[in-house]
Amino acid sequence: MADLLKLGVLISGNGSNLQSIIDHIEKGSLKAVIKIVISNNPEAFGITRAKKHGINITVLNNRDFKSKEDFDSELIKILKKNKVELVILAGFTRILTPGFLQAFPQKIMNIHPALLPSFPGLHGQKQALDYGVKFSGCTVHFVDEGTDTGPIVIQGVVHVSDDDTVEGLAGRILKEEHRIYPQAIQFYAEGRLEIKDRKVRIKSIDKKLAKAMHNPPLSGF
Repeated sequence: MADLLKLGVLISGNGSNLQSIIDHIEKGSLKAVIKIVISNNPEAFGITRAKKHGINITVLNNRDFKSKEDFDSELIKILKKNKVELVILAGFTRILTPGFLQAFPQKIMNIHPALLPSFPGLHGQKQALDYGVKFSGCTVHFVDEGTDTGPIVIQGVVHVSDDDTVEGLAGRILKEEHRIYPQAIQFYAEGRLEIKDRKVRIKSIDKKLAKAMHNPPLSGF
């Protein structure tokens, strides 16, 4: 246990990314341990997911606190008590205060259902469809004080069809989220991430594996 990265996962809803992280930990591809899952929503299904795997759960209803600062202060106490080394936002709907960010500098990760910096904020999938992009996807990034503006760790790309729906696109993006989020955490666990000039450098990456993508496919070019 001593060699495993200690995670604290914050959730508000279904917890499918939490489940993906749990699955990768259990099969040994992610060298981490979830020390605590905290939900601000007592009805979140992610709570059931965590309990099924025997993970420590705390429900911290934000409605029970007078201010965002008071809520985040209690969050910090719980995470520190559990000696969390990396905070994972997995569908956590609260905006974190500057005080929380200062408590875990460059130690908070989030995943967003769009290829940042395009389409930050809510409803990234619908924004992408409305704009008419040919590719969309998801982004794991470190959290800063902006809205989805932190340094980017990894991105996953999916094609967009002419007849796509928000639900169909969101489903394909979610599958990629479940792949890239555990990978980003594993990069961190291995000490391979370095932030320099807001860019995340990843050590020992085989650049030859990166390939161009086209949608629609090229025809004879």
